Amino acid sequence: MNKAKESGPGAPATDPGSEDRRQRKARQTREALADAAIDLILEHGLAAVTVEAVAERADVTRRTFSRHFGSKEAAALDFTRADGDRINAALRTRPADEPPLAAYRAAVQDWLADPESPGPHRRARRRELLALVDTEPALFAAYERVRVDAQDESVRIIADRLGTDPARDQRPAVVVGAAAGVLTAALRSWARGGHDNDADLAAHVEQAYAVLTGEAARAAPHNG
Repeated sequence: MNKAKESGPGAPATDPGSEDRRQRKARQTREALADAAIDLILEHGLAAVTVEAVAERADVTRRTFSRHFGSKEAAALDFTRADGDRINAALRTRPADEPPLAAYRAAVQDWLADPESPGPHRRARRRELLALVDTEPALFAAYERVRVDAQDESVRIIADRLGTDPARDQRPAVVVGAAAGVLTAALRSWARGGHDNDADLAAHVEQAYAVLTGEAARAAPHNG
């Protein structure tokens, strides 16, 4: 007869320290695979790189790679997924009475300025990888998937802030489309331009948002 699974006060407790170690190990493995993918793609070109080569460079098995990523493109662009998560996390903490466009812009500023969650301007070879996105269709498709997923979450956050249903109210999607589009344009321009220091990217992004707000003001109808 099978012994029933123990539960209640007498059941063995999970060691929090052990769980933390497993999570840390998993994060380190994921980061090693992402770094390996970026390095190999920039060294040999996307077409020449295999998943097996990425796993070997990271000193893990092919099976371990598959537990973390579905493709070499997803591994190389994992930093963009993490950046989207950080921007959305910052967006959730913005003051409730802050206008949505200003809140998104401030969330981007918070992300760029946070040394604990560095953007691409503070990590080796990220600018090079972003510059390659425009010339590699498979990388571009993977990048677009990450971007769309992050923006969908941003729309949900903005809708919650406004207390509205994004399926019926266009405001969340319009705000996020404009604000995230400006960020994407600034990142692409920055990557192609060869700038690689903190001030360059932050200033570049701010200039792009200034263009958006300036053009919006110019386009507003004037009642005479």
